[in-house]
Amino acid sequence: MAMSDTLGDMLTRIRNAQRAGQGTVMVPASKLRGNVLEVLQREGYIRGYSWAEKGNGAAEFTVELKYHDGAPVIREITRVSKPGRRVYSGVKDLPKIYGGLGIAILSTPRGVMSDSEARAQNVGGEIICQVF
Repeated sequence: MAMSDTLGDMLTRIRNAQRAGQGTVMVPASKLRGNVLEVLQREGYIRGYSWAEKGNGAAEFTVELKYHDGAPVIREITRVSKPGRRVYSGVKDLPKIYGGLGIAILSTPRGVMSDSEARAQNVGGEIICQVF
Protein backbone atom coordinates (compact mmCIF):
# COMPACT_ATOMS: atom_id res chain seq x y z
CA MET A 1 0.00 0.00 0.00
CA ALA A 2 1.33 3.43 -0.94
CA MET A 3 1.98 6.04 1.71
CA SER A 4 -0.15 9.18 1.34
CA ASP A 5 1.91 11.59 3.49
CA THR A 6 5.60 10.83 3.10
CA LEU A 7 6.75 14.06 4.74
CA GLY A 8 4.51 13.43 7.75
CA ASP A 9 6.10 9.98 8.01
CA MET A 10 9.58 11.54 8.16
CA LEU A 11 8.53 14.00 10.87
CA THR A 12 7.00 11.16 12.90
CA ARG A 13 10.18 9.08 12.57
CA ILE A 14 12.26 12.01 13.83
CA ARG A 15 9.84 12.66 16.71
CA ASN A 16 9.79 8.99 17.76
CA ALA A 17 13.58 8.58 17.50
CA GLN A 18 14.17 11.62 19.70
CA ARG A 19 11.70 10.39 22.31
CA ALA A 20 13.55 7.05 22.34
CA GLY A 21 16.92 8.82 22.71
CA GLN A 22 18.39 7.46 19.47
CA GLY A 23 21.36 9.15 17.84
CA THR A 24 20.32 8.58 14.22
CA VAL A 25 17.20 7.71 12.27
CA MET A 26 16.78 6.38 8.72
CA VAL A 27 14.13 7.88 6.40
CA PRO A 28 13.44 7.19 2.71
CA ALA A 29 14.90 9.88 0.47
CA SER A 30 13.09 12.39 -1.72
CA LYS A 31 13.80 15.93 -2.91
CA LEU A 32 11.25 17.54 -0.58
CA ARG A 33 12.48 15.57 2.44
CA GLY A 34 16.06 16.58 1.62
CA ASN A 35 15.07 20.24 1.40
CA VAL A 36 13.28 20.09 4.76
CA LEU A 37 16.28 18.36 6.35
CA GLU A 38 18.52 21.09 4.90
CA VAL A 39 16.41 23.78 6.61
CA LEU A 40 16.45 21.82 9.91
CA GLN A 41 20.25 21.57 9.71
CA ARG A 42 20.68 25.24 8.78
CA GLU A 43 18.52 26.30 11.74
CA GLY A 44 20.41 24.04 14.15
CA TYR A 45 17.72 21.46 14.97
CA ILE A 46 19.68 18.44 13.67
CA ARG A 47 23.42 17.75 13.47
CA GLY A 48 23.27 16.73 9.84
CA TYR A 49 22.09 14.15 7.36
CA SER A 50 23.63 11.95 4.70
CA TRP A 51 22.27 10.28 1.60
CA ALA A 52 22.88 6.58 0.92
CA GLU A 53 21.79 4.18 -1.80
CA LYS A 54 20.00 1.03 -0.66
CA GLY A 55 20.44 -2.30 -2.40
CA ASN A 56 17.14 -2.27 -4.32
CA GLY A 57 17.75 1.07 -6.07
CA ALA A 58 15.94 3.17 -3.47
CA ALA A 59 17.79 5.82 -1.47
CA GLU A 60 17.50 6.89 2.14
CA PHE A 61 18.72 9.63 4.45
CA THR A 62 20.49 8.99 7.72
CA VAL A 63 19.53 11.87 10.01
CA GLU A 64 21.84 12.66 12.94
CA LEU A 65 19.70 13.95 15.79
CA LYS A 66 20.88 16.67 18.15
CA TYR A 67 20.68 16.72 21.95
CA HIS A 68 21.57 19.41 24.51
CA ASP A 69 22.31 18.26 28.08
CA GLY A 70 20.60 14.95 27.32
CA ALA A 71 17.35 16.57 26.15
CA PRO A 72 16.29 16.62 22.48
CA VAL A 73 16.81 19.95 20.70
CA ILE A 74 13.51 19.43 18.85
CA ARG A 75 10.87 19.65 21.56
CA GLU A 76 7.93 19.69 19.17
CA ILE A 77 7.65 18.99 15.44
CA THR A 78 4.18 18.99 13.88
CA ARG A 79 2.82 18.80 10.35
CA VAL A 80 0.65 21.82 9.43
CA SER A 81 -0.29 21.39 5.77
CA LYS A 82 -1.57 17.87 5.13
CA PRO A 83 -2.62 16.11 1.91
CA GLY A 84 -6.30 16.55 2.80
CA ARG A 85 -5.99 20.18 3.89
CA ARG A 86 -3.32 22.45 2.48
CA VAL A 87 -2.43 25.57 4.49
CA TYR A 88 -1.05 28.60 2.64
CA SER A 89 0.08 31.94 4.03
CA GLY A 90 1.11 35.26 2.61
CA VAL A 91 4.28 36.92 3.84
CA LYS A 92 2.33 39.28 6.13
CA ASP A 93 0.38 36.42 7.74
CA LEU A 94 3.29 34.05 8.46
CA PRO A 95 2.98 32.60 11.97
CA LYS A 96 5.52 33.27 14.73
CA ILE A 97 6.09 29.95 16.50
CA TYR A 98 6.33 30.46 20.29
CA GLY A 99 6.98 34.17 19.83
CA GLY A 100 9.83 33.62 17.38
CA LEU A 101 11.63 30.89 19.37
CA GLY A 102 10.53 28.17 16.93
CA ILE A 103 10.35 28.08 13.14
CA ALA A 104 7.81 27.29 10.46
CA ILE A 105 9.11 25.56 7.34
CA LEU A 106 7.53 26.78 4.10
CA SER A 107 7.47 25.60 0.52
CA THR A 108 7.66 28.77 -1.57
CA PRO A 109 8.16 29.53 -5.26
CA ARG A 110 11.82 30.20 -4.34
CA GLY A 111 12.29 26.84 -2.61
CA VAL A 112 11.86 25.37 0.87
CA MET A 113 12.86 27.81 3.63
CA SER A 114 12.17 28.88 7.19
CA ASP A 115 9.68 31.61 8.05
CA SER A 116 12.43 34.13 8.83
CA GLU A 117 14.06 33.54 5.42
CA ALA A 118 10.65 33.91 3.75
CA ARG A 119 10.08 37.24 5.51
CA ALA A 120 13.54 38.43 4.40
CA GLN A 121 12.81 37.46 0.79
CA ASN A 122 9.23 38.83 1.03
CA VAL A 123 7.59 35.60 -0.17
CA GLY A 124 4.76 33.42 1.18
CA GLY A 125 3.82 29.83 0.48
CA GLU A 126 2.59 26.53 1.88
CA ILE A 127 3.34 26.01 5.58
CA ILE A 128 4.78 22.49 5.72
CA CYS A 129 5.51 22.11 9.44
CA GLN A 130 6.32 23.85 12.70
CA VAL A 131 9.40 23.12 14.81
CA PHE A 132 10.16 24.20 18.38
